[in-house]
Amino acid sequence: MYARDRAAIATPVGIVSVTGDDDRVLSISIGAEGSPHAGSAKAVVAAIAQLRQWFAWDRQLFDLPLTPAATPRGQALRDGMIAIPYGETQSYGALARRIASSPRAIGQACARNPFPIVIPCHRVLATNGIGHYSAGHGVSTKQWLLAHELRYRRD
Repeated sequence: MYARDRAAIATPVGIVSVTGDDDRVLSISIGAEGSPHAGSAKAVVAAIAQLRQWFAWDRQLFDLPLTPAATPRGQALRDGMIAIPYGETQSYGALARRIASSPRAIGQACARNPFPIVIPCHRVLATNGIGHYSAGHGVSTKQWLLAHELRYRRD
């Protein structure tokens, strides 16, 4: 593995930071400390470029080398979130039924998601409302991300 690199961009939801190396993205953070700055590692540069495109409504899907989930089940939970289309939402329960899991497991995967926006846990909602969000400023960040996608959804 190469040395870790970090880059950050200013966005409407605060500083979004990407950590990684030439081979993969290790984490993404919303509401990170610090100020915008460029990175140099290949995967970090690619992630920053794709995030800029997403915030500019020029990208709906991400194609990045992410650190794999620790278990096959964890990867299945991530894949389930990725399968929720841009601008759409799904309840914890509905997603759990779709991927043969439990709402609690979905909630835990969302809470521990190391790649917010790219692994779109913001698209997973509680049955009776928006639910929680562990990135950025919590629910207000989740509401902004959902409104961003709904407003500029391309069918």
